[in-house]
Amino acid sequence: MDDSPTPTNHAASPLPAQSDCARPTASTVEPGLVERKNRSLAKALRAARAELAAAHAEVERLSAPALTYATLLRVADPLQRTLDVSQSGRRMRVRASAALPLGGLEPGTSMLLNANLDAVSTAPTADIGELVGLEQRLDDSHVLVSARSEDVRVLRLPPALARERLRPGDSLMADLKEGFVLSVVPRREVEDLLLESTPDTPWEAIGGLDATIKRIRDTIELPMTHPELFAEHRLRPPRGLLLYGPPGVGKTMIAKAVATSLAEVTGRRTHFLSIKGPQLLDKYVGETERRVRLIFTRARDKADRGVPVVVFFDEMESLFRTRGTGVSSDVETTVVPQLLAEIDGVEEMRNVVVIGASNREDMIDPAILRPGRLDVRVRVDRPGPGACREILSRYLTADLPLAPGELDAAGSPEAAVSAMSEALLTSLFTRDESTAVLRVHRRSGAVETWHLADLISGAMISSVVERAKAAAIQEALAGRPGLRTEHLLEAVRAEVVETADLPGASDPEEWARVVGRGRRTDPVVALIPAGGGES
Repeated sequence: MDDSPTPTNHAASPLPAQSDCARPTASTVEPGLVERKNRSLAKALRAARAELAAAHAEVERLSAPALTYATLLRVADPLQRTLDVSQSGRRMRVRASAALPLGGLEPGTSMLLNANLDAVSTAPTADIGELVGLEQRLDDSHVLVSARSEDVRVLRLPPALARERLRPGDSLMADLKEGFVLSVVPRREVEDLLLESTPDTPWEAIGGLDATIKRIRDTIELPMTHPELFAEHRLRPPRGLLLYGPPGVGKTMIAKAVATSLAEVTGRRTHFLSIKGPQLLDKYVGETERRVRLIFTRARDKADRGVPVVVFFDEMESLFRTRGTGVSSDVETTVVPQLLAEIDGVEEMRNVVVIGASNREDMIDPAILRPGRLDVRVRVDRPGPGACREILSRYLTADLPLAPGELDAAGSPEAAVSAMSEALLTSLFTRDESTAVLRVHRRSGAVETWHLADLISGAMISSVVERAKAAAIQEALAGRPGLRTEHLLEAVRAEVVETADLPGASDPEEWARVVGRGRRTDPVVALIPAGGGES
């Protein structure tokens, strides 16, 4: 056996082993890299799971049955968690979900029901509904309302509205299917008609009507200050008063003075409901009648609490004219009976006074003026010289800034004002060409001349004095201070010119009747401004 060493095959022999310093180890990897990669991977996985969950939830939401609305009537059984609800007028008893807190739930709350008709949550109250009018409050939680087509319904009040002071005639928004009032709706067009003011017009502010004022005060104030005397004599207090006469003679001021006087004699704040006839008119059928009812409903509401109420209808002939005389429509055939029904009901209200004012009392329906309704009729005439002097004393006073020449000539402010007033009155009641206003042609062929004195009124006197004061202010700015007699006389001349331009040519007799100078037997056929020539 050959013991010689076996030759070494250098080609087949392995390469020398790599040294430890060249082999990558954990110590050669950047610190924290693996951890960051792990965290990033975990975050991506969580985001993916969240997106999958959200997508799954969205799929479930879109495929879930729709929720329906209902209105809570009451919590039937808190222990059993059952509720009584109404859905489109159908009453149901449903279960409340565990997630729905029962505390604080009030009748009228809007609820959401799931497919199993379980109440799952509350919902915002509806912001739309039908408009109804409050007729009467029955108790703390029920009201009587008039709905569409004069239908009368009993509705529930939610606790939030039950705590409010609701007045008859208020407009309410309601859900008639569910039987609940939703909210109070302020209606400006109605509230403007019922503007409740307390006038501050004492009787002393009205001049030249002493006899008229005494009769009115006896008619209106005595039944309120001495009701026992009327009861002893079995005399029914008047229900209403009609003031009639030409424009500008103080009818509206008298109505305001009545309200002011009642506040003084009763010691209570008087409510003055001032309504002009044309304001009540509405093109929709039944709306005008509704407004008339609303006015008297509001008056009853005040009177029931012992508050004196004056309901004042100005321009009464424009709305309550004789039935059957309408031109384009016969609205008075329904409005007049509505007013008659309300006035007849005034007997039940001891603190309500109805006052009407009219320039054409002949156009008012006779049923309104018969005894037992507006049974006291007072004519307010144009003022004569004495009454005009008394009216002037309200507008021309010694404390006005008078021109030095006026003061020097008279000697004192009082004497100067007296002299200026007499000069103005002389000018107003002079009957010559300087004060001629109209040439009046009547059917009979008669021709009259109307002067300023024939059309004079308290409003005209006020206008003349105000015009003079305005002229005095203009001259004061130019360095000539003080009111002078010439200012008043110039104002009278300007009033003559303006008054001559007022009449309308379309119906001269109608205009003459308005100013109180028309005649049935000999009507006016033409009104010509004085100095304007004959037609």
